[in-house]
Amino acid sequence: QVQLVESGGGLVQPGGSLRLSCAASGFRFSIYAMSWYRQAPGKERELVASLSTTGVTNYADSVKGRFAISRDNAKNTVYLQMNSLKPEDTAVYYCSARSPAQLRFWGQGTQVTVSS
Repeated sequence: QVQLVESGGGLVQPGGSLRLSCAASGFRFSIYAMSWYRQAPGKERELVASLSTTGVTNYADSVKGRFAISRDNAKNTVYLQMNSLKPEDTAVYYCSARSPAQLRFWGQGTQVTVSS
């Protein structure tokens, strides 16, 4: 079955960096569009970054220039490099896969806390 496992979250000081990873299994990774979402306490889940199968990226305005999404199809893994982190980036970050038939799958999430 489809499985998405995020890792790399944690506590970081403002201005610091983290790299999230999402290991995928159970499906043909290379033909799925991959995305990262986040959900802060009391807020709705929001799109952070997406990466199509052809390499087209899309970012939320709040993270443009600071975050970068990438994928390694040989490792069935998608990454989110997060630089210049701010306290408002604190959230649970979720990996998501979208099939060509527009079915969406989710990981369990990883906590990112930006605090001094």
